[in-house]
Amino acid sequence: HVKGKPLDPSVELAVLARSTPGFVGADLENLVNEAAILAARRNLKTIGQSELEEAIERVIAGPARKSRLISAEEKRIVAYHEAGHAVVMNALPEADPVQKVSIIARGMAAGYTIALPMDDRTLMPRKKLLAEMVGLLGGRAAEEIVFDDITSGASNDIERVTQLARNMVTRLGMSDELGPMVYGQKEELIFLGREISEQRDYSEAVAEKIDQEVRSIVNNAYERAKDILTTYRDKLDAVANRLLEVETINREEFEQIFPPPTPKNTGTPIPQAA
Repeated sequence: HVKGKPLDPSVELAVLARSTPGFVGADLENLVNEAAILAARRNLKTIGQSELEEAIERVIAGPARKSRLISAEEKRIVAYHEAGHAVVMNALPEADPVQKVSIIARGMAAGYTIALPMDDRTLMPRKKLLAEMVGLLGGRAAEEIVFDDITSGASNDIERVTQLARNMVTRLGMSDELGPMVYGQKEELIFLGREISEQRDYSEAVAEKIDQEVRSIVNNAYERAKDILTTYRDKLDAVANRLLEVETINREEFEQIFPPPTPKNTGTPIPQAA
């Protein structure tokens, strides 16, 4: 994708590759094109590492909206919200390492936290899914701990967590209570792969159990997020205050403020002793 493009000699494609796990060819093509546009806007003759890294964020989170007006009070809430995500993810060994935290609005988001896996994966372990849910709820948990009210800023996080929990229970067989079974037959549009409905093949009693199990998984994840933030409240304050000063923190600076308390692992299951 970079063939024929005027790349700066200092560009390290291996570093960019590690920052783009899961990207398909179209994503990489889009990334290189975005970087070329950024370089042209900056009147540069070559595409540098900073343009390519900025392009990754544009592909993942959307273009920056620096013109968006936000009050100092809301900016503080966004800073604590994103710091909450970052601190929780950093404290969980199975969560992906935090690459960047920012309170610059991108797309529809008022701020964003980018955590990227250490390598590509095809299998998703249960511990990894649970860690992802705890990390997603870190923003709402930080709001509850720090402020006298909660906001609508976590709406997308809550939607994603609820869907993850429901998939674990009904599609992935990861519920101890309901066992390794699939609940509900999905009907999809042939060739398009688009889901149009779900045919219920279970009783009202089972439906109630599913709802209880989903609620239990989400609530447990939320309580764990709050416990982590309570334990590392000083780090939460430090990250949020730094965000208010500089707006964006990269991985190196973030880990100087809050070194990972436990070594990171991929979450991949390992053999147990017989």
